[in-house]
Amino acid sequence: MSIRDMANRGFPGVWLLAALALSFGSAKADEAIASHGAPALSVPFPAFPFINAEAPKGGHLSLCFLGTFDSLNPFNLKAGSTAQGLIVNVYESLMTRSPDEPFTLYGLIASSLDTDEARSFVTFHLDPAAHFSDGTPIRAEDVLFTFELLKTKGRPQQRAAFSLIHAAQALDPLTVRFDLQGLDDREMPLTLGLMPVLSKAHTDPAHFDDTTLAPPVSSGPYTIASVEPGQKLQLRRDPNYWARDRAVRRGMFNFDTVDLTYYRDANGLFEAFKAGLCDYRIETDPTRWLTGYDSPAVRDGRIVKQAIPSGLPKGMEGFAFNTRRPLFADIRVREALGEMFDFAWLNGNLFGGLYTRTDSFFADSELSSTGRPADARERALLAPFPDAVRPDIMAGTWRPPTSDGSGRDRRAAERALALLGQAGYRLDGNRLVGKSGQPFSFEIMVVDRHQERLALLYADDLKRIGITLTVRTVDEVQYQRRRQAFDFDMMFGTWTASPSPGMEQRSRWGSASAAQQASFNLAGARSPAIDAMIGAMLAARTHEDFVAAVRAYDRVLLSGFYIIPLYHTNAQWIAYASRLGHPDRFPLFGVNNVTPSETWWRRP
Repeated sequence: MSIRDMANRGFPGVWLLAALALSFGSAKADEAIASHGAPALSVPFPAFPFINAEAPKGGHLSLCFLGTFDSLNPFNLKAGSTAQGLIVNVYESLMTRSPDEPFTLYGLIASSLDTDEARSFVTFHLDPAAHFSDGTPIRAEDVLFTFELLKTKGRPQQRAAFSLIHAAQALDPLTVRFDLQGLDDREMPLTLGLMPVLSKAHTDPAHFDDTTLAPPVSSGPYTIASVEPGQKLQLRRDPNYWARDRAVRRGMFNFDTVDLTYYRDANGLFEAFKAGLCDYRIETDPTRWLTGYDSPAVRDGRIVKQAIPSGLPKGMEGFAFNTRRPLFADIRVREALGEMFDFAWLNGNLFGGLYTRTDSFFADSELSSTGRPADARERALLAPFPDAVRPDIMAGTWRPPTSDGSGRDRRAAERALALLGQAGYRLDGNRLVGKSGQPFSFEIMVVDRHQERLALLYADDLKRIGITLTVRTVDEVQYQRRRQAFDFDMMFGTWTASPSPGMEQRSRWGSASAAQQASFNLAGARSPAIDAMIGAMLAARTHEDFVAAVRAYDRVLLSGFYIIPLYHTNAQWIAYASRLGHPDRFPLFGVNNVTPSETWWRRP
């Protein structure tokens, strides 16, 4: 029985205890929380500023995805094969993120929260009106049930984060408190704020690990109306959605129905878009962006092309080395193979010069270390790890290798062979061999024609120094299974960047995640320096300390040569049917963070 229940039942003296319990460590409940600094919006506010609060309701939206699916549960170990488009549309979290700010949450299922200056606890106060799609109310027991379930059976990053929390308890049916004492993690209240809330009455813990195509009972603005396994879902707007009039949902989720259709082939998906079967597309292929949209639908205005500037750090995409393989354990080998990637030739001959070479995990932002010498704060953080950062990366002078753009630059081959020689490899005729005479060969796993094309070109580059690279193309399902089991030599990896990196970095690069199945630590990095820099990010109390920690972290990752950096654009390319309307401006931190099903509408 909670203190509040005891008070309500007349236990003597308990109202004083209740008042003390509810006020402990915090002066008042807040409707928003920022990772650093203060939220940009004062509550109450009418709607998010990037929203058309008067957007018309109704109509239909068709979205298309590459791949397939065999589950509707995005929160367990098998989430890699879950249908896309369910989080936010179908499943909701305690609080909701504003993509106009680096990392700020505003109240949703939890209308407010309490915490203290040290963030040693967080208490969430649930909106009494919040309910699941079957009408049952969302209560503290659902929050605690979800927390315990994800802590034991959730995705690796959820299990890692939630296992650190000392205790969780319901103070009353609408109040949940988490004890964060000693964590020194100022992001943890926000991590918990982004936790989904699953229905205790409709979720079977014993079979939570299984794949399932049963439509869930959830609390989001849409419910799943129909399922064609592996091919298509239809979402239907819930007319009884509990938060439809809340400021954080005003002007959003405007379509009556949303179709999510899946295509196994990238070219087939693009042809479906041109034929009008898909309403919206994010383009990532520069050749297609330059020449592929020369069609009647674009010329007569039925399809609109638009390049959207993004304020997000550009993140990193590249060829990931699996350092669990002995072949890639030597950092000199990894650096040598990076020398042979000829970005200048690719960009000039295939991409029309549209790309910029990526030189940081947080490129084009204040968080990037490249081009900046380490300051006193960074050096203090890195002092316990004197060998973790190369001198040129510490000085900010390092850049990814460059070539003359001819496709046959001898200097790159000479640099690569010199490093490989230091690692014990030599040329034997036209083959590179190790100390015992074994040929240097490995495989790269790819999932589509774009990846295959790049990998084949890279294989030609490596052939110049006697290395055999085999390109293995697999389907989406096999790709995800092998990725989750780390069953690859090399693969494409993408590490999106936010303006407020934090807890998710443990699953990407933390030592503990290297052996966690389905984590995003593709490279298998195990570094005390990486772990310490992630800890410094999470513990930072000022913006200056946070920036210093992220830059130091960037320097350690770059010094490890865990991947061969590829490239990025300075804008997001989108194409969409002209029958769709969208707000006058996009959120500051990228169109990727808000999908059409959230903020767009169907024109009358």
